[in-house]
Amino acid sequence: MNGPWTDPASTSAPKAPVADPASSGAGAGPPDASGAPAAPPVHAAPAAPCEAAGTLTATELSAELEALEITSGYNIETAFDRAVELERAAEELGDVVLALRAKLVQVDVQTRWGDLTSVIPVMWQVNRWAVDNECRPLLARTHLLMARAYRDLGDPAASLEHTVTSVEALDESTHPRIRLTHLMRLADALDETGSIEASRERYRQAERLAATIDVERHVTVLNNLAYAEYEAGRYDVAWQSVERMLEISSAHGYELDVSHLDTIARLQIPLGHHAEAVMAAETGIRMYEDQELKQAAALPEVLLTLAIAQRHLGALQEAQANLDRSRSICEEHGYRRILVPLQQEQAELHAATGDHRRAFEAYKAYHAAEKDLVSQQQEARARTRQVMFEASEARQEAELFREQARRDPLTGLRNRRYVDEHLPELLAAAALTDDAVTVALVDLDHFKRINDTCSHDAGDQVLVAVAKMLDAVPDPACAGLGFAARMGGEEFLVVLTGISPAAAVARLEELRAAIASRPWQALTGELPVTVSIGVTASQPHSTQAELIALADANLYTAKNKGRNRVCATSSAPLGERRRHRDAGTRSEAAGAAGAGTAQPGAGQPGRERPGAG
Repeated sequence: MNGPWTDPASTSAPKAPVADPASSGAGAGPPDASGAPAAPPVHAAPAAPCEAAGTLTATELSAELEALEITSGYNIETAFDRAVELERAAEELGDVVLALRAKLVQVDVQTRWGDLTSVIPVMWQVNRWAVDNECRPLLARTHLLMARAYRDLGDPAASLEHTVTSVEALDESTHPRIRLTHLMRLADALDETGSIEASRERYRQAERLAATIDVERHVTVLNNLAYAEYEAGRYDVAWQSVERMLEISSAHGYELDVSHLDTIARLQIPLGHHAEAVMAAETGIRMYEDQELKQAAALPEVLLTLAIAQRHLGALQEAQANLDRSRSICEEHGYRRILVPLQQEQAELHAATGDHRRAFEAYKAYHAAEKDLVSQQQEARARTRQVMFEASEARQEAELFREQARRDPLTGLRNRRYVDEHLPELLAAAALTDDAVTVALVDLDHFKRINDTCSHDAGDQVLVAVAKMLDAVPDPACAGLGFAARMGGEEFLVVLTGISPAAAVARLEELRAAIASRPWQALTGELPVTVSIGVTASQPHSTQAELIALADANLYTAKNKGRNRVCATSSAPLGERRRHRDAGTRSEAAGAAGAGTAQPGAGQPGRERPGAG
């Protein structure tokens, strides 16, 4: 355990980021059985100094709305006012989806203001439109906002249900930042409902994704993970996340916000660093008061943390004043989930002053409030149980379709879509731990001869057999990490993690030898089946495109040196190697294009490497 956190006030004045939407919550059914009431009128404040919304095209409107949706540090007044303008402009264009997206930006801001009562009916109204019109982006957005709202209202079961639904509504075109927001909210919601291990796995996924986006998201994931471990009583593990959060924010000059400081202060208390906890909480309150973007739930939480720390220091009057202020805000906005632990702290504070009668009464009130909250949560679960049951089969079917969309239909291996989704995540994770990811391109030698001489059916059987051998190369102990994929035609990709590049090359050499020595006569007669393999390993800042290009160049070298070999080195300039690779003959190109089951390869369509495979 390292020393306590030190005061950030000595650094430059903090900017005003807001906790990622994933750190908040939402929930169950509509407010009444008759349906959601009409949206309340929105009154626009003076417009921000932006381009007049009425002059924007639909494409420009969409781009500006996306910026508002994915930016967690926007100015709250400007965001609200601009969203009102964009909604009117979208209505003038007759674009309902854009108008509803702008409406939801306003709802987002109002939720952060703590205006939950008026926005939940609006969320349901937009949600119903999205369901009726099968609009997945709006469906995902509304369920995410409802997840946040119902969490703040103290209904974690409903929050989790809406969060799961929001994640399921995402599609291939979802912006990575938006996908991260949903993944973080899912991790938080699982933690809030007691699914600790499932929550940790989602946090790990979120951190890998956040590391590829920006420091703000990375810090936010670590903050949420630290708080989840704190609530699980794993204070040492939680502090490790705090240390990483401080290290990353310091290295990038990123200034922490009130939610981060509240986490640090809350964790300092069980570690015995009470004075440092007070300092962190007070700094967070000053930040909050200076912010233009205010998430209303953040202030009563940090005030509660400050009161707890002050009680431990014996500053009982100051603790009571901050507890009263927190209670007032919670009662004004209906934050039941904060009121329950607040009532518990009130009992502790009365006991600390020696007023045991009032402490006993406060404890009774705390247990009553806790029981009431549990009852409300049970009712929420009952409301959603039928919906969850009805949606179960649909979810399973959707998951099956998603899995099938990421598999090659002939060989059963992963396909290029899966590679594009998962290889960047593996590279980001490896960069965090200074590990290497080994990438190998595997290409069957003279595969065109097999198709032309033995039939395309025989060629397909060879592809399937080789694919099974490739699928066995990644270590089963690293399930879900390393993988084999068909990139197109007779070209495959193998990704190896958890072993050194030298060990990976040795394993690939064993693969090459096994394919060459396998008895293929029943399928190909006298024609041999061999493969050439180009291998490379990642560096801390390697990209997918760079690695595949290097593996591709090494594959060309293996072909040029006689095929049936593994090549992990190459000395020619990359541009020159690429020109040589693409210089296939016209007759070879025509032959490759005629392969019945072959899919387009990774190079130019219809071309093969020099020497026909």
